[in-house]
Amino acid sequence: MSIKKIVVIGPESTGKSTLSEALANALGTLWVPEYARTYLDTLKRKYTQADLLTIAEGQLSTEDKYTLSAEKLLICDTDLNVIKVWSEYKYNGCHAAILRHIAARRYDLYLLTGIDIPWQNDPQREHPEPAMRSYFYNIYLDVVQNSGVPWVAIDGTPEERVQKSLLSVQQFMQ
Repeated sequence: MSIKKIVVIGPESTGKSTLSEALANALGTLWVPEYARTYLDTLKRKYTQADLLTIAEGQLSTEDKYTLSAEKLLICDTDLNVIKVWSEYKYNGCHAAILRHIAARRYDLYLLTGIDIPWQNDPQREHPEPAMRSYFYNIYLDVVQNSGVPWVAIDGTPEERVQKSLLSVQQFMQ
């Protein structure tokens, strides 16, 4: 039996991790945390473009590990498109291996988190400006629209986001 993979994707500070965990708990399944957060928390220097490949490989490795324990469904807090978007914005390009991984990896549903919730400061977040939040949201909108994968825009309060996501996943799984 194949595992259906749901990706929560969107700009910084749009509640992806909170939603991923709440959705997995409500559905009685596992969620793959964002590897970048753990990696960057332990990094004793500013990250570089080379770190993004390490982060991408760590994200995929973690996802593969969780896939072995999941039953029907796996919630992924981000995918490599987030690393690609970040790399292209910050470094004007993306490592070819990341692009190959994106092309090879398949997901079943995207939940695109909106920018309608307040920005939460965090040392790892870089662009709190409303214009930048809109800029990145539009890039992720383009990613999901062109992915060939079903997707749903998720907005509202944290509780509304969980409810909308649950309904979307349940409909998808039918």
